[in-house]
Amino acid sequence: MNNLKTAVLLIGLSALLVWLGGLIGGAVGAQIALVLALFMNFGAYWWSDQLVLRMYRAQPVTRAEAPELVRAVEELVERAQIPMPKVYIIPGPALNAFATGRSPNHAAVAVTEGLLQHMSRSEVAAVLAHELSHIAHRDILIGTIAATLVGAITMLGQFAQWNALFGGYGDREEGSHPLLGLAFAMLAGVGASLIQLAISRSREYEADAGAARLMGDVQPMISALRKLEMGAERIPLAASEASAHLFIVSPLRGRGMQSWFSTHPQIADRIARLQELDVRAPSRFEVLGGSYS
Repeated sequence: MNNLKTAVLLIGLSALLVWLGGLIGGAVGAQIALVLALFMNFGAYWWSDQLVLRMYRAQPVTRAEAPELVRAVEELVERAQIPMPKVYIIPGPALNAFATGRSPNHAAVAVTEGLLQHMSRSEVAAVLAHELSHIAHRDILIGTIAATLVGAITMLGQFAQWNALFGGYGDREEGSHPLLGLAFAMLAGVGASLIQLAISRSREYEADAGAARLMGDVQPMISALRKLEMGAERIPLAASEASAHLFIVSPLRGRGMQSWFSTHPQIADRIARLQELDVRAPSRFEVLGGSYS
């Protein structure tokens, strides 16, 4: 059901993009918008993972360099029955993590130095399980495609607004008003952002639940979320809006109305959902005290 809703939302984004193209340039504009979407998604499919890893200066690590971290990933992927992703560490004191890659066979998981230093082993394992859940359900590809479409819609919406202000649209029907087109273009950008938020938030809830099931216990994920929330408040991570949706907690902190447009649900809501989750399977992951430092 979640996949069906996501497909409907992505189709909605594509339809918005093509409609905006038609608003600007008629039938030819719609065709150009469709080609633009296909081209941007092709680039996102093949190269987005390496771009985001370089953006945050993530460094690949081997079992010899980070034995406990890599061993934790190995145990979790064996349980989840997915291929082993590449493992990266992001330099810096912030507490956060993300996964990237176009498929489970071409995936990477990255955690910050701060997260490894300040979280217990069970909490780190829960964070890793959350990211592996994203990988298993191909959420990264879906999120990247959604972000790409939203970017294209926003760009075309800006073109449409300027076009409306300076004379209207290419194949405008008789009697249509440029101000009406301007309003539609502005609403399209807002609508696209709301669709992206719906995709991102539903996927975060699912990944939290997937992590709890993989761990066999909701408490490590709940404890990790609480520490991540405190860490994001005290030690913010410098991140771009284009990639903020990838992280386990949003590095862009918003309060009041700003929080309505966050790509992530509120931590309190995520914890509440986890507390309602019935996880009866005993954990096979070795939960030890201490930290990865």
